[in-house]
Amino acid sequence: MHEDVIACADLVRRGDPDRFRAVMAAPVPAREKLFPVYAFNLEVSRAPWVTEEPMIAEMRLQWWRDALEEIRSGGPVRRHEVASPLSETVDAEGAELLDQLVAARRWDVYREPFEDLAHFREYLGKTSSNLLLAAAGSLAEVPEDTVREAGYALGLANWLRAVPALEKAGRIPLVEGTHAAIRSLAEEGLDHLASARSARGSIPKPARPALLVMWQVGPVLKAARDDPGRVGDGLLDPAPFRSRLELMARAATGMW
Repeated sequence: MHEDVIACADLVRRGDPDRFRAVMAAPVPAREKLFPVYAFNLEVSRAPWVTEEPMIAEMRLQWWRDALEEIRSGGPVRRHEVASPLSETVDAEGAELLDQLVAARRWDVYREPFEDLAHFREYLGKTSSNLLLAAAGSLAEVPEDTVREAGYALGLANWLRAVPALEKAGRIPLVEGTHAAIRSLAEEGLDHLASARSARGSIPKPARPALLVMWQVGPVLKAARDDPGRVGDGLLDPAPFRSRLELMARAATGMW
């Protein structure tokens, strides 16, 4: 792999180990596309958290929006270990999806709660679904609705896993944190997952490695549905050995 892609892979390995494992289970040609997309996501997701100054965080996010505009317009793209390989990975449509992701991440800069459940769903759609669409779309043309549903389920599972850390950081991650509300959210996520899986045959074979990131979604959402108290206690992660076996099975069969 090109040295920039190797640098992206190392960023993902250190900062997003679950996605790193999923990408490493993919064929090498797919890794060369997926690592820059996920390294970009890591850089953007970190931007609001590396400073207490909202203006500086906003400037960091704007830097990425400017880089994406360079990609989208087809002009020269700034030299950067992530932006450079990203420009060779996503097209104008993918850059637009990622720009919407960056804009949605402005919520992370501040401490206001989500306005309502619709705002929460929009946030997950713009962040997780857009990211999965850009990743899968870098490999092949994909059906948007199916990938969006998968991305929403993935985003919700990851968000529920992050609730304790977000609360510790002074954020209000859930519109309503009751057990009934969490159970309802988890059931909603499982419905999206089931709908996406029912149409997974429509995902072209070259794009399927991008969906390996889904391997833990079902167990996490089921755990939140069956015992919502595990969300606040940070106990949603599957057992590591079982998780590794699950990923191996998904990679071998392609049945994400």
